[in-house]
Amino acid sequence: MAGLTTLGRLLCLAMGVLAGAPVQTRQAPQLGADIAVVVHSALPINNLSFAELRQLLLGDRAYWSSNVRVTLLIRAPVSRERDVVLKTVYGMSEAQFRQYWIGKVFRAETPTGPKVVYSGEMAIDMVNRIPGAITFIEGAQTRGLKVVSIDGHMPGERAYPLR
Repeated sequence: MAGLTTLGRLLCLAMGVLAGAPVQTRQAPQLGADIAVVVHSALPINNLSFAELRQLLLGDRAYWSSNVRVTLLIRAPVSRERDVVLKTVYGMSEAQFRQYWIGKVFRAETPTGPKVVYSGEMAIDMVNRIPGAITFIEGAQTRGLKVVSIDGHMPGERAYPLR
């Protein structure tokens, strides 16, 4: 394709698409595409390992190192943030997630399950108001919030796990 004009390249590309040939495009990761882990600004947390994040989300760790109770804020079903967290961190379906928390509360392993938030704006408002809160929001909405890195990687970086 090196000797083709721009029009020639476009025609070849169009013919390949029409013929079903795979089209490869490269896009740099974008901050908005990742799901950011956000905590209350007063928490002395800047980085979590993926294993620590999983412990927090499973309710196996009820307190931050500063003896502040962890308050898990999770988006309502059918939100992208919830889907990514269930798939990537929990490794559960929606039904498994619900059963997990029902069982945990029933066995008195925790007083309550995660608090449900219905929008990104609600998640941001609550994480700012509740000491010990942790939530997940679209990376593009993180301006002015305390974003926690996971295994040393921030949203937008190639090795960041919550995509």
